[in-house]
Amino acid sequence: MNFLSRESTVAPPGYSRWMVPPAAIAVHMCIGQVYGFSVFNVPLTKLLGGDASVAGDWTIPQVGWAYQIALIMLGLSAAVFGKWVERNGPRMTMVASAACFCGGLLLAALGVKLHLLWLVLFGYGFVGGIGMGLGYIGPVSTLVKWFPDRPGMATGMAIMGFGGGALVGSPLATELMTHFRPVSSQGVAPTFLTMAAIYAVFMSFGAWLVKVPAANWKPEGYVPPVKAQTLVTTASVGVDQAWKTPQFWLLWMVLCLNVSAGIGILGQASLMFQDMFGVSVAVGAGFVGVLSLFNMGGRFIWSSVSDLTGRKVVYCIYFLLGAALYASLAFVQNTGQKMVFVAVTAVIISMYGGGFATIPAYLRDLFGTAQVGAIHGRLITAWSAAAVIGPTLINYISTANKKAGMPAAEAYNSTLYLMTGLLLLGCVCNLLVRPVDPKHHQPTPPEK
Repeated sequence: MNFLSRESTVAPPGYSRWMVPPAAIAVHMCIGQVYGFSVFNVPLTKLLGGDASVAGDWTIPQVGWAYQIALIMLGLSAAVFGKWVERNGPRMTMVASAACFCGGLLLAALGVKLHLLWLVLFGYGFVGGIGMGLGYIGPVSTLVKWFPDRPGMATGMAIMGFGGGALVGSPLATELMTHFRPVSSQGVAPTFLTMAAIYAVFMSFGAWLVKVPAANWKPEGYVPPVKAQTLVTTASVGVDQAWKTPQFWLLWMVLCLNVSAGIGILGQASLMFQDMFGVSVAVGAGFVGVLSLFNMGGRFIWSSVSDLTGRKVVYCIYFLLGAALYASLAFVQNTGQKMVFVAVTAVIISMYGGGFATIPAYLRDLFGTAQVGAIHGRLITAWSAAAVIGPTLINYISTANKKAGMPAAEAYNSTLYLMTGLLLLGCVCNLLVRPVDPKHHQPTPPEK
Protein backbone atom coordinates (compact mmCIF):
# COMPACT_ATOMS: atom_id res chain seq x y z
CA MET A 1 0.00 0.00 0.00
CA ASN A 2 2.97 2.31 0.63
CA PHE A 3 3.84 2.21 -3.08
CA LEU A 4 0.38 3.62 -3.83
CA SER A 5 0.42 6.38 -1.22
CA ARG A 6 0.75 10.02 -2.12
CA GLU A 7 3.98 10.28 -0.13
CA SER A 8 5.64 7.58 -2.25
CA THR A 9 4.93 9.54 -5.43
CA VAL A 10 6.72 12.74 -4.42
CA ALA A 11 9.28 13.41 -7.14
CA PRO A 12 12.96 13.25 -6.19
CA PRO A 13 15.36 16.05 -7.18
CA GLY A 14 16.10 15.97 -10.90
CA TYR A 15 12.84 14.31 -11.90
CA SER A 16 11.63 15.70 -15.23
CA ARG A 17 8.08 16.99 -15.21
CA TRP A 18 7.83 15.90 -18.86
CA MET A 19 7.50 12.32 -17.61
CA VAL A 20 4.05 13.13 -16.26
CA PRO A 21 2.20 13.91 -19.54
CA PRO A 22 2.88 10.38 -20.95
CA ALA A 23 1.53 8.91 -17.70
CA ALA A 24 -1.61 11.02 -17.98
CA ILE A 25 -2.09 10.28 -21.68
CA ALA A 26 -1.67 6.52 -21.05
CA VAL A 27 -4.67 6.60 -18.73
CA HIS A 28 -6.80 9.00 -20.75
CA MET A 29 -6.29 7.13 -24.03
CA CYS A 30 -7.63 4.00 -22.32
CA ILE A 31 -10.70 5.42 -20.61
CA GLY A 32 -11.43 7.52 -23.72
CA GLN A 33 -12.44 4.23 -25.36
CA VAL A 34 -15.96 5.12 -24.22
CA TYR A 35 -16.22 7.44 -27.24
CA GLY A 36 -15.82 4.38 -29.47
CA PHE A 37 -18.40 2.18 -27.75
CA SER A 38 -20.74 2.48 -30.73
CA VAL A 39 -18.73 -0.19 -32.59
CA PHE A 40 -20.24 -2.73 -30.17
CA ASN A 41 -23.85 -1.62 -30.73
CA VAL A 42 -24.77 -3.81 -33.71
CA PRO A 43 -22.78 -6.90 -32.62
CA LEU A 44 -24.48 -6.80 -29.21
CA THR A 45 -27.88 -6.94 -30.92
CA LYS A 46 -26.99 -10.15 -32.79
CA LEU A 47 -25.60 -12.36 -30.04
CA LEU A 48 -28.39 -14.94 -30.46
CA GLY A 49 -29.25 -14.47 -34.12
CA GLY A 50 -25.76 -14.30 -35.56
CA ASP A 51 -26.33 -12.75 -38.98
CA ALA A 52 -29.49 -10.90 -37.88
CA SER A 53 -31.30 -10.08 -34.66
CA VAL A 54 -33.87 -12.61 -33.48
CA ALA A 55 -36.44 -12.74 -30.69
CA GLY A 56 -34.60 -12.42 -27.39
CA ASP A 57 -31.73 -10.34 -28.79
CA TRP A 58 -31.10 -6.93 -27.28
CA THR A 59 -32.05 -3.73 -29.12
CA ILE A 60 -29.89 -0.72 -29.96
CA PRO A 61 -31.67 1.50 -27.38
CA GLN A 62 -31.11 -1.15 -24.69
CA VAL A 63 -27.43 -1.54 -25.54
CA GLY A 64 -26.99 2.25 -25.77
CA TRP A 65 -27.66 2.54 -22.05
CA ALA A 66 -24.17 1.17 -21.38
CA TYR A 67 -22.64 4.26 -23.01
CA GLN A 68 -25.06 6.66 -21.32
CA ILE A 69 -24.63 5.16 -17.85
CA ALA A 70 -20.84 5.24 -18.26
CA LEU A 71 -20.85 8.98 -19.03
CA ILE A 72 -23.28 9.72 -16.21
CA MET A 73 -21.13 7.77 -13.74
CA LEU A 74 -18.00 9.50 -15.06
CA GLY A 75 -19.41 12.85 -13.95
CA LEU A 76 -20.93 11.63 -10.70
CA SER A 77 -17.89 9.64 -9.57
CA ALA A 78 -15.58 12.56 -10.37
CA ALA A 79 -17.76 14.76 -8.16
CA VAL A 80 -18.07 12.24 -5.31
CA PHE A 81 -14.44 11.07 -5.20
CA GLY A 82 -12.72 14.37 -5.99
CA LYS A 83 -11.58 15.00 -2.40
CA TRP A 84 -10.43 11.39 -2.09
CA VAL A 85 -8.31 11.86 -5.22
CA GLU A 86 -6.62 14.96 -3.80
CA ARG A 87 -6.00 13.24 -0.46
CA ASN A 88 -4.56 9.98 -1.81
CA GLY A 89 -2.69 11.20 -4.86
CA PRO A 90 -2.53 10.22 -8.54
CA ARG A 91 -0.96 6.75 -8.27
CA MET A 92 -3.63 5.27 -6.05
CA THR A 93 -6.25 7.03 -8.16
CA MET A 94 -4.87 5.58 -11.40
CA VAL A 95 -4.71 2.07 -9.94
CA ALA A 96 -8.29 2.38 -8.70
CA SER A 97 -9.30 3.69 -12.12
CA ALA A 98 -7.66 0.73 -13.86
CA ALA A 99 -9.28 -1.74 -11.45
CA CYS A 100 -12.76 -0.29 -12.04
CA PHE A 101 -12.47 0.34 -15.78
CA CYS A 102 -10.84 -2.98 -16.66
CA GLY A 103 -12.95 -4.82 -14.08
CA GLY A 104 -16.03 -3.31 -15.71
CA LEU A 105 -14.92 -4.73 -19.07
CA LEU A 106 -14.53 -8.18 -17.44
CA LEU A 107 -18.03 -7.98 -15.97
CA ALA A 108 -19.38 -6.86 -19.34
CA ALA A 109 -17.70 -9.86 -20.98
CA LEU A 110 -19.38 -12.17 -18.48
CA GLY A 111 -22.70 -10.41 -19.14
CA VAL A 112 -22.30 -11.03 -22.87
CA LYS A 113 -21.37 -14.66 -22.32
CA LEU A 114 -24.42 -15.26 -20.10
CA HIS A 115 -26.58 -12.89 -22.18
CA LEU A 116 -27.47 -10.78 -19.13
CA LEU A 117 -28.02 -7.17 -20.16
CA TRP A 118 -28.12 -5.90 -16.59
CA LEU A 119 -24.61 -7.28 -16.01
CA VAL A 120 -23.28 -5.55 -19.14
CA LEU A 121 -24.85 -2.25 -18.03
CA PHE A 122 -23.57 -2.68 -14.48
CA GLY A 123 -20.09 -3.69 -15.58
CA TYR A 124 -19.33 -1.31 -18.45
CA GLY A 125 -21.70 1.47 -17.40
CA PHE A 126 -21.63 1.64 -13.60
CA VAL A 127 -18.30 0.08 -12.53
CA GLY A 128 -16.44 1.12 -15.69
CA GLY A 129 -17.92 4.62 -15.47
CA ILE A 130 -16.52 5.04 -11.96
CA GLY A 131 -13.11 4.07 -13.33
CA MET A 132 -13.48 6.69 -16.07
CA GLY A 133 -14.31 9.42 -13.56
CA LEU A 134 -11.30 8.61 -11.37
CA GLY A 135 -8.99 8.31 -14.35
CA TYR A 136 -10.22 11.58 -15.82
CA ILE A 137 -9.55 13.94 -12.90
CA GLY A 138 -6.49 12.36 -11.24
CA PRO A 139 -3.96 13.03 -14.02
CA VAL A 140 -5.37 16.48 -14.78
CA SER A 141 -5.02 17.62 -11.18
CA THR A 142 -1.40 16.43 -11.14
CA LEU A 143 -0.48 18.16 -14.41
CA VAL A 144 -1.83 21.50 -13.19
CA LYS A 145 0.58 21.33 -10.26
CA TRP A 146 3.56 20.43 -12.47
CA PHE A 147 2.95 23.19 -15.02
CA PRO A 148 2.11 26.44 -13.17
CA ASP A 149 3.66 28.32 -16.08
CA ARG A 150 1.59 26.56 -18.79
CA PRO A 151 -1.48 24.97 -17.16
CA GLY A 152 -3.62 25.15 -20.29
CA MET A 153 -1.10 23.30 -22.42
CA ALA A 154 -0.57 20.68 -19.71
CA THR A 155 -4.22 19.82 -19.21
CA GLY A 156 -4.73 19.94 -22.97
CA MET A 157 -2.21 17.14 -23.45
CA ALA A 158 -4.04 14.77 -21.13
CA ILE A 159 -7.56 15.61 -22.23
CA MET A 160 -6.43 15.35 -25.86
CA GLY A 161 -5.66 11.74 -24.99
CA PHE A 162 -9.22 11.20 -23.81
CA GLY A 163 -10.61 12.69 -26.99
CA GLY A 164 -8.36 10.39 -29.03
CA GLY A 165 -9.32 7.26 -27.15
CA ALA A 166 -11.83 6.24 -29.81
CA LEU A 167 -9.25 6.58 -32.58
CA VAL A 168 -7.38 3.67 -30.97
CA GLY A 169 -10.25 1.86 -29.26
CA SER A 170 -12.64 1.67 -32.22
CA PRO A 171 -10.32 0.00 -34.77
CA LEU A 172 -8.83 -2.19 -32.03
CA ALA A 173 -12.26 -3.46 -31.02
CA THR A 174 -13.30 -3.96 -34.63
CA GLU A 175 -10.20 -6.02 -35.44
CA LEU A 176 -10.53 -8.10 -32.28
CA MET A 177 -14.21 -8.87 -32.93
CA THR A 178 -13.35 -9.97 -36.46
CA HIS A 179 -10.58 -12.19 -35.12
CA PHE A 180 -12.73 -13.82 -32.41
CA ARG A 181 -15.99 -14.09 -34.36
CA PRO A 182 -15.35 -17.70 -35.52
CA VAL A 183 -15.00 -18.92 -31.92
CA SER A 184 -17.47 -16.66 -30.11
CA SER A 185 -20.83 -15.10 -30.97
CA GLN A 186 -19.91 -11.82 -32.70
CA GLY A 187 -16.56 -11.98 -30.90
CA VAL A 188 -17.69 -9.44 -28.29
CA ALA A 189 -16.92 -11.28 -25.03
CA PRO A 190 -13.30 -12.19 -25.84
CA THR A 191 -12.81 -8.68 -27.24
CA PHE A 192 -13.85 -7.20 -23.89
CA LEU A 193 -11.47 -9.59 -22.12
CA THR A 194 -8.55 -8.76 -24.41
CA MET A 195 -9.12 -5.01 -24.19
CA ALA A 196 -9.29 -5.25 -20.39
CA ALA A 197 -5.86 -6.89 -20.36
CA ILE A 198 -4.32 -4.39 -22.79
CA TYR A 199 -5.74 -1.37 -21.00
CA ALA A 200 -4.66 -2.73 -17.61
CA VAL A 201 -1.04 -2.79 -18.82
CA PHE A 202 -1.08 0.78 -20.13
CA MET A 203 -2.95 2.22 -17.15
CA SER A 204 -0.57 0.45 -14.75
CA PHE A 205 2.35 1.95 -16.68
CA GLY A 206 0.83 5.40 -16.16
CA ALA A 207 0.37 4.74 -12.44
CA TRP A 208 3.97 3.55 -12.09
CA LEU A 209 5.37 6.57 -13.95
CA VAL A 210 3.40 9.38 -12.32
CA LYS A 211 4.89 11.64 -9.65
CA VAL A 212 3.73 14.73 -7.77
CA PRO A 213 5.99 17.76 -7.23
CA ALA A 214 7.62 18.33 -3.86
CA ALA A 215 6.26 21.07 -1.65
CA ASN A 216 7.17 24.56 -2.88
CA TRP A 217 8.64 23.13 -6.12
CA LYS A 218 8.79 25.52 -9.07
CA PRO A 219 9.95 24.95 -12.66
CA GLU A 220 13.52 26.03 -13.34
CA GLY A 221 13.56 29.67 -14.33
CA TYR A 222 9.92 30.21 -13.41
CA VAL A 223 9.24 33.26 -11.27
CA PRO A 224 5.65 33.53 -10.01
CA PRO A 225 4.22 36.97 -10.70
CA VAL A 226 4.44 39.29 -7.72
CA LYS A 227 1.07 40.73 -8.60
CA ALA A 228 -1.44 38.19 -9.80
CA GLN A 229 -3.42 38.79 -12.96
CA THR A 230 -7.04 39.80 -12.50
CA LEU A 231 -8.47 36.29 -12.75
CA VAL A 232 -5.39 34.34 -11.61
CA THR A 233 -5.18 33.93 -7.84
CA THR A 234 -2.08 33.12 -5.81
CA ALA A 235 -4.29 31.84 -3.00
CA SER A 236 -6.27 28.61 -2.79
CA VAL A 237 -9.93 27.84 -2.26
CA GLY A 238 -11.09 24.52 -0.80
CA VAL A 239 -13.61 22.46 -2.73
CA ASP A 240 -16.34 22.93 -0.12
CA GLN A 241 -15.95 26.70 -0.37
CA ALA A 242 -15.61 26.75 -4.16
CA TRP A 243 -18.91 24.89 -4.38
CA LYS A 244 -20.58 27.92 -2.76
CA THR A 245 -19.16 30.66 -4.99
CA PRO A 246 -20.95 32.21 -7.98
CA GLN A 247 -17.77 31.65 -10.02
CA PHE A 248 -18.16 27.88 -9.72
CA TRP A 249 -21.72 27.91 -11.00
CA LEU A 250 -20.94 30.37 -13.78
CA LEU A 251 -18.18 28.03 -14.97
CA TRP A 252 -20.60 25.11 -14.58
CA MET A 253 -22.93 26.87 -17.03
CA VAL A 254 -20.00 27.79 -19.30
CA LEU A 255 -18.96 24.13 -19.60
CA CYS A 256 -22.52 22.82 -19.84
CA LEU A 257 -23.54 25.19 -22.65
CA ASN A 258 -20.32 24.75 -24.63
CA VAL A 259 -20.56 20.97 -24.40
CA SER A 260 -24.31 20.90 -25.12
CA ALA A 261 -23.78 22.69 -28.41
CA GLY A 262 -20.86 20.51 -29.47
CA ILE A 263 -22.07 17.12 -28.30
CA GLY A 264 -25.41 17.67 -30.02
CA ILE A 265 -23.80 17.85 -33.45
CA LEU A 266 -21.33 15.06 -32.65
CA GLY A 267 -24.11 12.65 -31.74
CA GLN A 268 -25.89 13.13 -35.09
CA ALA A 269 -22.92 14.01 -37.29
CA SER A 270 -23.08 11.07 -39.68
CA LEU A 271 -26.85 11.14 -40.18
CA MET A 272 -26.88 14.94 -40.39
CA PHE A 273 -24.28 14.94 -43.16
CA GLN A 274 -26.17 12.24 -45.05
CA ASP A 275 -29.50 14.08 -44.76
CA MET A 276 -28.11 17.49 -45.64
CA PHE A 277 -26.03 16.48 -48.65
CA GLY A 278 -27.35 13.07 -49.68
CA VAL A 279 -23.97 11.36 -49.19
CA SER A 280 -23.42 7.67 -48.48
CA VAL A 281 -23.08 6.03 -45.07
CA ALA A 282 -19.35 5.61 -45.71
CA VAL A 283 -18.90 9.31 -46.42
CA GLY A 284 -20.91 10.12 -43.29
CA ALA A 285 -18.57 7.90 -41.28
CA GLY A 286 -15.59 9.71 -42.79
CA PHE A 287 -17.11 13.01 -41.69
CA VAL A 288 -17.30 11.67 -38.13
CA GLY A 289 -13.63 10.70 -38.34
CA VAL A 290 -12.65 14.22 -39.40
CA LEU A 291 -14.60 15.69 -36.48
CA SER A 292 -12.90 13.27 -34.07
CA LEU A 293 -9.48 14.45 -35.22
CA PHE A 294 -10.41 18.11 -34.74
CA ASN A 295 -12.00 17.31 -31.39
CA MET A 296 -8.72 15.77 -30.27
CA GLY A 297 -6.43 18.42 -31.77
CA GLY A 298 -8.55 21.29 -30.49
CA ARG A 299 -8.08 20.09 -26.93
CA PHE A 300 -4.34 20.71 -27.14
CA ILE A 301 -4.23 23.71 -29.47
CA TRP A 302 -6.96 25.84 -27.92
CA SER A 303 -5.91 25.11 -24.33
CA SER A 304 -2.35 26.13 -25.27
CA VAL A 305 -3.71 29.33 -26.83
CA SER A 306 -5.45 30.05 -23.52
CA ASP A 307 -2.05 30.31 -21.80
CA LEU A 308 -1.37 33.31 -24.05
CA THR A 309 -4.78 34.97 -24.13
CA GLY A 310 -6.14 34.04 -20.73
CA ARG A 311 -9.01 31.67 -20.10
CA LYS A 312 -11.82 34.25 -20.21
CA VAL A 313 -10.74 35.56 -23.61
CA VAL A 314 -10.44 32.13 -25.19
CA TYR A 315 -13.90 31.14 -23.97
CA CYS A 316 -15.29 34.31 -25.53
CA ILE A 317 -13.71 33.12 -28.78
CA TYR A 318 -15.31 29.68 -28.36
CA PHE A 319 -18.73 31.19 -27.82
CA LEU A 320 -18.78 34.12 -30.24
CA LEU A 321 -16.96 32.44 -33.12
CA GLY A 322 -18.87 29.23 -32.46
CA ALA A 323 -22.22 31.02 -32.52
CA ALA A 324 -21.35 32.76 -35.80
CA LEU A 325 -20.27 29.48 -37.37
CA TYR A 326 -23.37 27.63 -36.17
CA ALA A 327 -25.60 30.37 -37.58
CA SER A 328 -23.83 30.07 -40.95
CA LEU A 329 -24.28 26.31 -41.33
CA ALA A 330 -27.83 26.47 -42.69
CA PHE A 331 -26.70 28.92 -45.40
CA VAL A 332 -23.68 26.73 -46.22
CA GLN A 333 -25.96 23.71 -46.56
CA ASN A 334 -28.30 25.59 -48.91
CA THR A 335 -25.36 26.37 -51.21
CA GLY A 336 -24.40 22.70 -51.35
CA GLN A 337 -20.77 23.39 -50.37
CA LYS A 338 -19.90 20.13 -48.63
CA MET A 339 -16.24 20.93 -48.00
CA VAL A 340 -17.09 24.32 -46.52
CA PHE A 341 -19.63 22.60 -44.27
CA VAL A 342 -16.97 20.10 -43.14
CA ALA A 343 -14.47 22.90 -42.47
CA VAL A 344 -16.94 24.98 -40.44
CA THR A 345 -18.13 22.06 -38.32
CA ALA A 346 -14.54 20.95 -37.78
CA VAL A 347 -13.67 24.34 -36.29
CA ILE A 348 -16.80 24.20 -34.11
CA ILE A 349 -15.85 20.77 -32.78
CA SER A 350 -12.26 21.86 -32.18
CA MET A 351 -13.61 24.51 -29.80
CA TYR A 352 -15.90 21.93 -28.19
CA GLY A 353 -12.78 19.90 -27.40
CA GLY A 354 -10.91 23.03 -26.39
CA GLY A 355 -13.61 23.85 -23.87
CA PHE A 356 -13.01 20.54 -22.09
CA ALA A 357 -9.27 21.05 -21.98
CA THR A 358 -9.33 24.69 -20.89
CA ILE A 359 -11.74 24.37 -17.97
CA PRO A 360 -9.22 22.79 -15.51
CA ALA A 361 -6.82 25.71 -16.09
CA TYR A 362 -9.71 28.18 -15.64
CA LEU A 363 -10.50 26.53 -12.30
CA ARG A 364 -6.85 26.66 -11.32
CA ASP A 365 -6.76 30.40 -12.13
CA LEU A 366 -9.79 31.15 -9.97
CA PHE A 367 -9.42 28.67 -7.10
CA GLY A 368 -5.70 27.82 -6.92
CA THR A 369 -4.07 24.40 -7.11
CA ALA A 370 -4.67 22.95 -3.62
CA GLN A 371 -7.92 21.13 -4.40
CA VAL A 372 -8.36 21.81 -8.10
CA GLY A 373 -8.89 18.10 -8.84
CA ALA A 374 -11.81 17.90 -6.43
CA ILE A 375 -13.31 21.13 -7.77
CA HIS A 376 -12.88 19.87 -11.35
CA GLY A 377 -14.59 16.65 -10.33
CA ARG A 378 -17.69 18.47 -9.16
CA LEU A 379 -17.73 20.72 -12.22
CA ILE A 380 -17.75 17.71 -14.55
CA THR A 381 -21.38 17.10 -13.57
CA ALA A 382 -22.02 19.83 -16.17
CA TRP A 383 -20.81 17.32 -18.75
CA SER A 384 -23.37 14.77 -17.54
CA ALA A 385 -26.12 17.36 -17.92
CA ALA A 386 -24.89 18.41 -21.36
CA ALA A 387 -24.83 14.79 -22.52
CA VAL A 388 -28.60 14.80 -22.01
CA ILE A 389 -29.40 18.35 -23.18
CA GLY A 390 -27.48 18.52 -26.48
CA PRO A 391 -28.41 15.17 -28.07
CA THR A 392 -32.01 15.42 -26.84
CA LEU A 393 -32.52 18.82 -28.48
CA ILE A 394 -30.94 17.74 -31.78
CA ASN A 395 -32.63 14.33 -31.91
CA TYR A 396 -36.15 15.32 -30.94
CA ILE A 397 -36.37 18.58 -32.89
CA SER A 398 -34.90 17.18 -36.11
CA THR A 399 -37.11 14.08 -35.86
CA ALA A 400 -40.21 16.22 -35.26
CA ASN A 401 -39.33 18.41 -38.25
CA LYS A 402 -39.02 15.35 -40.50
CA LYS A 403 -42.34 13.96 -39.29
CA ALA A 404 -43.95 17.32 -40.00
CA GLY A 405 -42.95 16.93 -43.65
CA MET A 406 -39.91 19.16 -43.69
CA PRO A 407 -37.22 18.03 -46.17
CA ALA A 408 -34.48 16.07 -44.40
CA ALA A 409 -31.86 18.53 -45.65
CA GLU A 410 -33.59 21.38 -43.79
CA ALA A 411 -34.69 19.49 -40.68
CA TYR A 412 -31.62 20.52 -38.70
CA ASN A 413 -31.70 24.26 -39.39
CA SER A 414 -33.77 25.17 -36.35
CA THR A 415 -31.49 23.11 -34.10
CA LEU A 416 -28.45 24.92 -35.48
CA TYR A 417 -29.98 28.26 -34.53
CA LEU A 418 -30.82 26.84 -31.11
CA MET A 419 -27.19 25.85 -30.62
CA THR A 420 -26.25 29.41 -31.57
CA GLY A 421 -28.47 30.68 -28.76
CA LEU A 422 -26.91 28.29 -26.24
CA LEU A 423 -23.44 29.53 -27.11
CA LEU A 424 -24.45 33.17 -26.78
CA LEU A 425 -25.91 32.42 -23.34
CA GLY A 426 -22.63 30.72 -22.45
CA CYS A 427 -20.76 33.85 -23.47
CA VAL A 428 -22.87 35.93 -21.08
CA CYS A 429 -22.03 33.53 -18.23
CA ASN A 430 -18.33 33.74 -19.09
CA LEU A 431 -18.38 37.55 -19.14
CA LEU A 432 -19.92 37.56 -15.67
CA VAL A 433 -16.95 35.68 -14.13
CA ARG A 434 -15.08 37.81 -11.60
CA PRO A 435 -12.23 37.06 -9.15
CA VAL A 436 -13.21 34.94 -6.15
CA ASP A 437 -13.90 36.95 -3.01
CA PRO A 438 -10.90 36.67 -0.61
CA LYS A 439 -13.26 35.55 2.17
CA HIS A 440 -13.30 32.12 0.48
CA HIS A 441 -9.48 31.78 0.45
CA GLN A 442 -7.77 29.21 2.64
CA PRO A 443 -5.28 30.73 5.14
CA THR A 444 -2.68 28.08 4.28
CA PRO A 445 -3.09 25.96 1.14
CA PRO A 446 -2.65 22.29 2.09
CA GLU A 447 0.14 21.55 -0.39
CA LYS A 448 1.75 18.14 -0.05
